[in-house]
Amino acid sequence: MSVMTIGVVSDSFGRDLATCFEQVARYIEKARAQGVQLLALPEAALGGYLPELGSTDDPGVGEPAPLLAADGPQIARLVELAGDMIVCIGYSERAGARRYNSAVCVGGGEVLGRYRKVHLPLSEGASYDAGTGFHAFDTPLGRIGMMICYDKVFPEAARGLALDGAEIIVCLSAWPMARTKPADTPAGDRWRFRFDTFDVARALENQVVFVSANQVGRFGTLTFVGNSKILHADGTELAATGEEPGMAVARLDVDEALFVARRGLNHLRARRPDAYDTQCLLAGEPLLRQPPRLIPPARTG
Repeated sequence: MSVMTIGVVSDSFGRDLATCFEQVARYIEKARAQGVQLLALPEAALGGYLPELGSTDDPGVGEPAPLLAADGPQIARLVELAGDMIVCIGYSERAGARRYNSAVCVGGGEVLGRYRKVHLPLSEGASYDAGTGFHAFDTPLGRIGMMICYDKVFPEAARGLALDGAEIIVCLSAWPMARTKPADTPAGDRWRFRFDTFDVARALENQVVFVSANQVGRFGTLTFVGNSKILHADGTELAATGEEPGMAVARLDVDEALFVARRGLNHLRARRPDAYDTQCLLAGEPLLRQPPRLIPPARTG
């Protein structure tokens, strides 16, 4: 499916899973009423993020986020809530003795994709183990890739998903205001500037539709900058929440967006892996894993 309606959420999510599921259910129903087919909610929306990102010796770390099994009842409940809608959401995962900052994509009665955060900022490594790779997956709406928050700082992460054929990249975040000398409001904060800049850069350089969901409000010592958004493959902002809780919605033709962005300069096709330092290549892989999309398929009906 090429023409679709996409929704993205900004809100605060705490430790109580029952409350989190109530929030998620409300957004899914609100999205359904607006015809949304793909809905992105923030990092750690099921159980909340870390209350701070300082040293592990800092006071006030608070109770940890609840750890959910990837095949546990909470994910099954999410599948049921989503119904035919495709929903991407973040949670804390337990896998044996390991803990991951994870994302899951569900829809149509099943789990469509999973991801474990690879890049762990500051003291997040004390709470989570790192994931090991980036892979896109097929859905009824097209091929999607997921990443979490700090991952988008690294061009290789989004590029790896684009090389794996992702047409839409969904980035789930709990991106806060600056830790030192924050601005008076999230909108004027320098970390908000970085958050928005990375979103545009990752969409523009890979010529993919970029969906960025972020928490907003205060949790522990952190104040999240919000501004969840949907970006066209040419980097243009189609819809955004700003710094208030809520949902932004945009309708677009993904095939057309990729065609418009790539018809002149196709960045994926124009890559020169033979000229790059091998240390810059993802896993030493010099070739496209999937050919870059350019021409929209013929319309029928």
